[in-house]
Amino acid sequence: MTTYDDRERGFEKKFALDQEQEFKAAARRNRALGHWAGALMGLQPPHSDDYAKAVVKSDLELPGEEDVFRKVFEDLKGSGVAVTEGEVRMKMAELLAQARESVRAGE
Repeated sequence: MTTYDDRERGFEKKFALDQEQEFKAAARRNRALGHWAGALMGLQPPHSDDYAKAVVKSDLELPGEEDVFRKVFEDLKGSGVAVTEGEVRMKMAELLAQARESVRAGE
């Protein structure tokens, strides 16, 4: 085993850890986004929890976050909530930053 092999293995482990943390952060962001949107639509528990789960599931439909954005934005508009695309995208970015911090802190 050479130092190069050890380094390569270390980079692979770091990459795998980073990918796992990003997946967890995205799932947390989606759940929080679902609760935020549910509150705007006037959903009460357990309906808001069910909606948050549906938002998390929507992320598994297509790669990327556009499927999540589309679901939340269309649901908000369909419920009569006056919200812009920019507001939803800003909330998504804000919640992702919070989720990343939470995952890195081990919460």
